[in-house]
Amino acid sequence: MRPPRPFRLRARRRLRLSVRTFRGDGLDAFLDELADDFRGWEGARTWRSLEHELTLSAVHGPGGYVRLTWGLHAQPPAEEWCFETTTVHAAGEDMRNLAAELRAFLKSAA
Repeated sequence: MRPPRPFRLRARRRLRLSVRTFRGDGLDAFLDELADDFRGWEGARTWRSLEHELTLSAVHGPGGYVRLTWGLHAQPPAEEWCFETTTVHAAGEDMRNLAAELRAFLKSAA
């Protein structure tokens, strides 16, 4: 795996975004399903928050790694901006740990 590269993000306007969920909208269960399918799958699997401000796309790649593309989106109807970043995780236990950490975060935020 390649080491992380530093990057700079410059915003010309101030952006605010609230992600509304109902107990996480099943994001932890989505991550658990990805962990269960550690042998891989075809294509992309996607998840969206209740009002689509947060999205997640998962692709299983060669070498047993899962690429997660996390997206933050302006709220409809404007949808004038979107920010996406990709994280890479080992399939299986690494994905299960991510789901557990997210579940703990959601529980603490409730």
